[in-house]
Amino acid sequence: MSTVTLAINNTPQTREIEDRTLLVHFLRDHLGLTGTHVGCDTTQCGACTVILDGRAVKSCTILAVAADGSSVTTIEGLATGDRLHDVQTAFHECHGLQCGFCTPGMIMASVDMIRRHDGVLDEQTIRHELEGNLCRCTGYHNIVEAVLMAAEKYRGEHHVAAE
Repeated sequence: MSTVTLAINNTPQTREIEDRTLLVHFLRDHLGLTGTHVGCDTTQCGACTVILDGRAVKSCTILAVAADGSSVTTIEGLATGDRLHDVQTAFHECHGLQCGFCTPGMIMASVDMIRRHDGVLDEQTIRHELEGNLCRCTGYHNIVEAVLMAAEKYRGEHHVAAE
């Protein structure tokens, strides 16, 4: 058993857990944050994607004890009060979801992608970057449209010139 402390969605959380507890299970089972989904447990599907210390990671293969002292943002931490994050809004407006199982991981990966590329994205880059996040319903077209919409808003807010 180990004691871990993480800043989850800007709130410190300390729990005693088994050393083998994966970050995804820490979030879901110990904190009740079930927006982070368990799909494959092998980093193949991306349903468990969260932001760990500013980077999108698949939480199904990271031990919670290895993340001790880190900051984690989950899908539950993106909205500000009743105001959805711009990527969440874009997914809603572009109908970038169907069953919704992959949506939290897609959104978290997209938030990180937009930040890393300063909002300057094209369809090919988005499709390449989302290869590690699987969706069995949508065919990705509306997901790509949602990311493009959110990236455009990001550029506008951050005054980044498109290439």
